[in-house]
Amino acid sequence: MHIPDGYLGPTTFIIMYIVMIPIWLYAGYWVQKNLRSRQVPYLALGAAFSFVIMMFNVPVPGGSSGHAVGSALIAIILGPWAAVVCTSVALLIQCLVFGDGGVTAFGANCFNMATVIPFTGYFIYKLIAGKSPIASNLRIAAAAIGGYFGLGIAAGVAGFEMGIQPILEHTAAGVPLYMPYGLNVTVPAMLIDHLGFFCWVEAIVTGLAFAYIAKNNPEVIFNHSEIEKNAKKEASPGGATA
Repeated sequence: MHIPDGYLGPTTFIIMYIVMIPIWLYAGYWVQKNLRSRQVPYLALGAAFSFVIMMFNVPVPGGSSGHAVGSALIAIILGPWAAVVCTSVALLIQCLVFGDGGVTAFGANCFNMATVIPFTGYFIYKLIAGKSPIASNLRIAAAAIGGYFGLGIAAGVAGFEMGIQPILEHTAAGVPLYMPYGLNVTVPAMLIDHLGFFCWVEAIVTGLAFAYIAKNNPEVIFNHSEIEKNAKKEASPGGATA
């Protein structure tokens, strides 16, 4: 899902940087203000986890590449704003050191993988999990589903960003200056590969990792106390109607 240099024109990549700058600033502020001391090591682990899992890239014809990301899991464990920081750091290292994802496309890559996936995955997880106990099968399934659709939606967004380039950036004769393929190629290419394979990897990794943490160290999970409080209220007599 990494978009290389030369795929996005200035109109798109400048807008994506402008969109991401306030997101990065607020994410840094949120992490500094809200992350507890016991969660700080998990912030570093989250960035390392996202970095490693994204290194397993498979080229996508007509698109960029396919891979799992891990940012939905980070969002569920540490909160979506913390996932923005973790995944952005991982993407920055990959971009500058390994040439994976372009410098000009860094803002777009961070929007897709460090913003769309965490927030989409987290809110899908939260919606499905409801007030269930923290280590319940429902909450584990909700984490897996959040990972699946978070990655799938981000893949579609990346395909859209690339597919609109022939419309936005072209010569007077209509020849594309950057990505030569339109939406009819880029969006299906990204969605088919991700929804058919990589989203399943993301779902399995997210569900299994969440299940392990929920069982062995649940207190580090984002909004742990609120989840436990709601679960106890739901389990109490008359709780369902309270």
